Amino acid sequence: MISLDDPKKLRPLRDQAHQVAMNMLRPISRTYDRAEHAYPRELDLLAAMIDGLSESGAGSGAGASGVTRDEAPRDADDPQSVKNGTNLASVLGIAEMCWGDVGLLLSLPRQGLGNSAIASVGTPEQQARFGDVWASMAITEPDTGSDSASIGTTAVLDGGAYVLDGEKIFVTSGERSDAVVVWATLDKEQGRAAIKSFVVPKGTPGMTVERLEHKLGIRASDTASIRFENCRVPAENLLGSPDIDTSQGFAGAMATFDNTRPLVAAMAVGCARAALDLTRDLLTRAGVEIDYDRPALAQSAAAAKFLQLEADWEATRLLMLQAAWMADNRTANALEASMAKAKAGRTASDVTLSCVELCGSVGYSEGELLEKWARDSKILDIFEGTQQIQQLIVARRVLGLSSAELQ
Repeated sequence: MISLDDPKKLRPLRDQAHQVAMNMLRPISRTYDRAEHAYPRELDLLAAMIDGLSESGAGSGAGASGVTRDEAPRDADDPQSVKNGTNLASVLGIAEMCWGDVGLLLSLPRQGLGNSAIASVGTPEQQARFGDVWASMAITEPDTGSDSASIGTTAVLDGGAYVLDGEKIFVTSGERSDAVVVWATLDKEQGRAAIKSFVVPKGTPGMTVERLEHKLGIRASDTASIRFENCRVPAENLLGSPDIDTSQGFAGAMATFDNTRPLVAAMAVGCARAALDLTRDLLTRAGVEIDYDRPALAQSAAAAKFLQLEADWEATRLLMLQAAWMADNRTANALEASMAKAKAGRTASDVTLSCVELCGSVGYSEGELLEKWARDSKILDIFEGTQQIQQLIVARRVLGLSSAELQ
């Protein structure tokens, strides 16, 4: 029998994350939404707590740096082989934290998407060396949006270092982080296979934060534009293998997304759940009864809409869990990761905006956080691959077509 409950061993971690979200993130959520670009100092204490849990083993894997893949694949037919691991722990923890605040979660030290990249494709030596580093991730360029394969930032080997030149935009935590994981090409003529990621420590000569963006949502999180001019990075900071394997193509670099897209789906799941929880309370106070034992057609329009939103949310959550579970069990999950991310991004926007509508003037005002969650949720449908790109990836996988055959 399939159990749709959270794994028993991960429930304490989930509950801990919920308590943190409720008692530490929610109370300061509006403050840092209004104080855009101000660093939330309260997060330093929270980061220290997470570090302590990770070192003790009690909170291992419960964040962006925990996502990884085991050495050997698991046999789904062998119950002793199948496991719930760090990826599942991460999405459960992140969903609860984003029930508190997405922007603050994105601002947590050492929980950046660059940390996910290091955990996903870095060598064991690199994972150990950069284990205490807060790493953001820089992929998007002014002329390169969702098509990561057309990256123009170059990395040229010069002695024992790579020289990086180019510009990156929309770098989450780009100013605050300790290092930036930069995607660059070793040889433009060799196409996608030549794209590699490099860990560039802050303060490296030639690396300049040009500006911080003013945004619709997730205002607690800084979003930077960074320029690299003759920026020398030690050769050992290239994540994974420096070899250009044309047979593998872009798969090596893109493998990062198979782990990080479920994390973004988790952010959407958490944000949408927050909106649903508050909306249920507000509807109940207004005298709207939501009855799970009666069909939606036999209830008020508001209750019927709420039930539809909640069902959509539940489907999204299950897709997220499936993608993370597959990563834990070393099962190819590129299709499921894109499905989860696409579904979650759309669901979060639909749920939060619908909740604003259901709650009328209360939902639209700043007296409640509903309008903020509606703004925050939109980015979850855009970064880490837009809705349209995810649908394209899913279509290619389902139809068995290459990127050249289906564009």
